[in-house]
Amino acid sequence: MPKYIVTIGLEVHAQLTTQSKMFCACPVEYGAEPNTHTCPTCLGLPGALPVLNAAAIEKTILTGMMLGCETPPLVKWDRKNYFYPDMPKNYQITQFDLPLCIGGGVPLYDLAYPKDAQKSIAKPGKVVKLTRIHLEEDVGKSTHHDKFTTLDFNRAGTPLMEIVSDPDIDSAEEAFAYLTSLRQILIYGGVSDADMEKGNLRCDVNISLRPEGQNELGAKIELKNLNSMSAVRRAIKFETERQAEALDRGEKLIQSTRRWDDDRGETTLMRTKEDAHDYRYFPDPDLLPVRTAELVAKMKPQVPELPHEKRARFEQEYSVSPYDASVLSSTLALSGYYEAAVSARSDVPPKKIANWLLNDYLGTLNSKISYILPGTTPETPTIDYSVPAGFGSPPSEAASTSQFPISGQAFADFVYQVESGKISAAQGKIVLPEMLETGKPAAEIIKAKGFEQVSDTGALEAIVEQILAANPDKVAEVQAGNEKAMNWFTGQAMKASQGKANPKMVTEIVRKKVLG
Repeated sequence: MPKYIVTIGLEVHAQLTTQSKMFCACPVEYGAEPNTHTCPTCLGLPGALPVLNAAAIEKTILTGMMLGCETPPLVKWDRKNYFYPDMPKNYQITQFDLPLCIGGGVPLYDLAYPKDAQKSIAKPGKVVKLTRIHLEEDVGKSTHHDKFTTLDFNRAGTPLMEIVSDPDIDSAEEAFAYLTSLRQILIYGGVSDADMEKGNLRCDVNISLRPEGQNELGAKIELKNLNSMSAVRRAIKFETERQAEALDRGEKLIQSTRRWDDDRGETTLMRTKEDAHDYRYFPDPDLLPVRTAELVAKMKPQVPELPHEKRARFEQEYSVSPYDASVLSSTLALSGYYEAAVSARSDVPPKKIANWLLNDYLGTLNSKISYILPGTTPETPTIDYSVPAGFGSPPSEAASTSQFPISGQAFADFVYQVESGKISAAQGKIVLPEMLETGKPAAEIIKAKGFEQVSDTGALEAIVEQILAANPDKVAEVQAGNEKAMNWFTGQAMKASQGKANPKMVTEIVRKKVLG
């Protein structure tokens, strides 16, 4: 059976977070009553003229900067002609030969891969090369009923970035990681909500297979109707197998577009694929070209700290592990909350705060984790929590730390209570859930439960001396070199004090009295 090389390219359409549409002043609002946000321009009525949305251009340039793209000094808009019932003008205003962004790449973060693929990443640190990012207008929305179709033109004219990758992706797992990483960066920059469920992030997949040893790419087959991360992964796997089986039978594949049927788990033919000349591109006569130098200078200071940059800083500044740094930087909300807690108390090691946040805080909330981490869903396990991060429904203000049940200050105060020895770690695991449930401060809960630890040296020494006197055989074990037996004394002291003894102080007292 011949071996085939799989080559994948993605075309991602991301709606921009602007208040108005691309070429008119109609508001952009998800879920509004159908056909209430329209005007002669976005309905394509005769005589209506488009006006460029400066904010959309700026956000596209910012996206290009985050992804390492170049912005040409002069860009223009073109008309792409084709007929769809949800395209009011029968042409789309887009960019053809002079787009806003050229080149660049999307880094594939390790935690962006599907969870079952994170331990076998073929090319760690890979950056998928981009061809271009251009800015265009979205179409309306068709809803197909049993015997008729309804059209909603509220979405028509919404600013839409098309992010086109090179044919640089080798597998379904890399495509999944590409989409997850790209979505994360778009949210970091505040340029898009990147929510597939609401349709403001959509993806088309181009797949081709060629025999090993052949340099020329095989026929490009495009997949549409992909509405989730898992659907992208499943569709690529199915289509790869379908093409391989067809080639094995000696069939000649032709450039075409296929629809993904998620219920049946298969692709079906829609049409043979048009080439660029079929769209009859020509410069839009109603829109002048734009010189970009001033816009580039304006947006350069607004490039945010990106996920991989934040991850590296967390490792260096807070001495957390690479994995923990990756998780902490996975969303703006989580990273912002962590840094708020770290800055709240300089007397608590940042690593301890990270440990409690990742190992206990998030796990305790469990079912509420989608509220804390914008864009979480059970179907895309990319972070090792009960409900991991992936595609979903992030709020537009993704950096807001108000999404957390308690403040960063309150959480840092809790970690201080444990790390200073005022309560034990076991008691901390009782206190934290109650804090998250009630919003009460740690000190109040500790007092109510009688968890205050005994840290009086004299009282602790009296407890330890009684235990040592009653267990000479255990004392001999420690003196003979069995350091583990030291823990037995600590456990007995905790039992004798009903869990209130400070375990660290107990261990120090035992060590001093037994070993001198």
